[in-house]
Amino acid sequence: MTEPDVPTTITGPANAAADSPQRNRPQWDDLPVPDDTANLRQGPDLHEQCLGLLPLIGVWRGTGEVVYPTIEGPFHFGQQLVFAHDGRPFVSYEARAWLLDEDGGVIRQAARETGFWRPQPDGSLEVLIAHATGIIEAWFGEKGDLRSWQIETDAVVRTPSAKDVVAAKRLYGLVNQGDLAYVDERAMEGQEMQPHMSALLHRIAG
Repeated sequence: MTEPDVPTTITGPANAAADSPQRNRPQWDDLPVPDDTANLRQGPDLHEQCLGLLPLIGVWRGTGEVVYPTIEGPFHFGQQLVFAHDGRPFVSYEARAWLLDEDGGVIRQAARETGFWRPQPDGSLEVLIAHATGIIEAWFGEKGDLRSWQIETDAVVRTPSAKDVVAAKRLYGLVNQGDLAYVDERAMEGQEMQPHMSALLHRIAG
């Protein structure tokens, strides 16, 4: 198997926000150590072990749909994902969503996630994600190809008030010359593994 080519120059996709190369996540310039950066043109160099995640680094925003037999949906939502790093061999991850009405108006805040993507020396992925709803997941994935990343849960820990999530799978991929799409499948609340969330996101920073 040949190794995928790693870009040596940073060029944004043609359909990214026009000012995305100049934008970044909010910065704390007075930190005594390097702050996270979601823009590869700024801050510390990306750790060599994270090169397989290079295309994900940035701030992404778009819309999606959530559906499941145990909810009345489908519901539409807006979402922002942030993949950032501080030069060490992991990538920080944050996601926040908001429910939308039929006209695209914001109804209220929705799901939040935070965690870390931890590439291993062999290219495989360890991913840790904590949900505001009381769920913590440990995910694992095989080596990606700089265009797609598939992970699935190895362990799910729930608080007493959380939904009964048993397992989950996610597939992230670059589409449409640089947009980011993903599909989340879940087995929960007594249901078999099936699609739960999907979204299409556009780069707005990085």
